[in-house]
Amino acid sequence: MRHDPERLSFEIDARDGPARRGRLVTPHGPVETPAFIPLATKGSVRGMASREVAGIGYELVLGNTYHLLVAPGPDRIADAGGLHEFMAWRGAIITDSGGFQVFSLAHGGISEEIKGTGKKREGLAATLGIEEEGVRFRSYRDGSELMLSPESSMSVQAALGSDIALTFDECTPFHADREYTARSTERTHRWLDRCLAWHGEHGSERQAVFGIVQGGTYEDLRQESCGAVSQAGVDGIAIGGTLGRDKAEMAEVLEFTVPELPVEAPKHLLGIGEVDDLMHGIGLGIDLFDCAVPTRLARHGMALAPQPQKRFRIDIRKSGAAGDHRPLVEGCPCTACSDYDRDYINYISRSEELTAVRLLVEHNLTYMERLMAGARHAISGKVFGDYRRAILSGAAPTGCCP
Repeated sequence: MRHDPERLSFEIDARDGPARRGRLVTPHGPVETPAFIPLATKGSVRGMASREVAGIGYELVLGNTYHLLVAPGPDRIADAGGLHEFMAWRGAIITDSGGFQVFSLAHGGISEEIKGTGKKREGLAATLGIEEEGVRFRSYRDGSELMLSPESSMSVQAALGSDIALTFDECTPFHADREYTARSTERTHRWLDRCLAWHGEHGSERQAVFGIVQGGTYEDLRQESCGAVSQAGVDGIAIGGTLGRDKAEMAEVLEFTVPELPVEAPKHLLGIGEVDDLMHGIGLGIDLFDCAVPTRLARHGMALAPQPQKRFRIDIRKSGAAGDHRPLVEGCPCTACSDYDRDYINYISRSEELTAVRLLVEHNLTYMERLMAGARHAISGKVFGDYRRAILSGAAPTGCCP
């Protein structure tokens, strides 16, 4: 692990068992942890202006190297002064390396991965080859052939000017056998070395680098990967890869992975954002989480809500919401809950009004921020176990002051 406070520092302020409350300090300001990170995949959090996202309380967003490489391109963003200036975001930014898109193009989307069908993406976008040098793929915009390698991924992230760059990796699906997973994990470690070599020679001293732990669902491979990444010159550690077929297997993988990582390192769980998974991850000592859940649900007319029996969501488009004059979540301070009721949001969502998506995105992001703020407060008071049990039993997030 590298310790350079000029580019990144991490302080743990309170502990409650493995759960901890801390502060990640970046060149663009501090990030209170544990924290959920909204996705600004293409340089925008879906349906929201940057200042609106910051107004909810978020201090860190995630941009995606693969998508920003395809369009508008790193040169255009660099000419604008970097991704912060391009999207008018004044807080911190972490950029994904594009490694997950290697998985998505090669094995299909998340739904295909979970179903185990292994269907490849059809149409213009496709992975043409995963090789030692990197990954060849076709642009989803025009079908042109592009290449992502450890060096080019780091180069793009340098041009984007993110506060934290993730190293290039391959995210293997859970149905990959042990032999393939072992080969892939070893290659990811070689790519890690190449990423760090490029960054050391060409990168900004102000950009931190997180390495990514892989190894699939295999305990020994995860342990080996934890050791390799921990011993590298990284500023923090991300846990990547598909973690299993279901929540039980994911929980098991995390439980034998997280204890293998340095206690003092900031830890980021990639691509996970369901309410119950966040509570479990925080309890293990994970500090950062990112996921498309809040914005994706909003696009499909769903609001996050304290309903564990319904996967913590309300399908507001269903007819049961018509004539219902309650807010989405009692006590929620978002615009959707303070100014409108379920009846109105049901109507505009079923009418495919863009206002519905904006309101639901704001609500879902507010719900997640209050969930995490409540967790931080509970850890400081050494009552996180009580808070987690309350949330999983159907209590609404408390925000900073229950």
